[in-house]
Amino acid sequence: MLHRFYQEGALEAGCDEAGRGCLAGPVVAAAVILSPEFDIRLLRDSKVLSADKRFRLRDHIEKNALAYAVSSTCNEEIDNINILQASFVSMHKAVDQLHLQPDLLLIDGNRFKPYPNIPHKCLVKGDANYASIAAASILAKTYRDELMLDYHLRYPDYGWDRNKGYPTIDHRTAIEQFGVTPLHRLSFNLRARQLKMF
Repeated sequence: MLHRFYQEGALEAGCDEAGRGCLAGPVVAAAVILSPEFDIRLLRDSKVLSADKRFRLRDHIEKNALAYAVSSTCNEEIDNINILQASFVSMHKAVDQLHLQPDLLLIDGNRFKPYPNIPHKCLVKGDANYASIAAASILAKTYRDELMLDYHLRYPDYGWDRNKGYPTIDHRTAIEQFGVTPLHRLSFNLRARQLKMF
């Protein structure tokens, strides 16, 4: 069972991102505030859930969370500021959009750029241990997956309906064969010799 809270009595927002290791598309972050009454029994880190379960849980989270928000940073901005900073920017933008101001941010991972006037706690494997971070991981993952499915319709040669932009053999082979798209992260190691965009 996940921990319901890190600090009892505080209004906590769990924050997590999806897509840091991808070769294409945005990085997407979510922030979620859960109530003490929220049913956390089915929550898990998004990585251990099937796609169907993730989407069902997303519906549960969106209907029952005290507040939630999702934001993203595009591949061009990732190339400009690097993926770590882009992850922080996405999390900050998600927190900006919450209609409640949390007392504490719970961040999945070991690094974070402090958000103004709200303390934070970095938690390695936080998505596997804390309910609000697990909920954020589910929202970030499902929203990003939907974006990549839409992008797949525009660029069907890269298998984004299956790999969601991650560096699979099929994805790298498609880059070798067809070049890069306007959605690829050119600062990443896409292939041995970069091709210009078509």
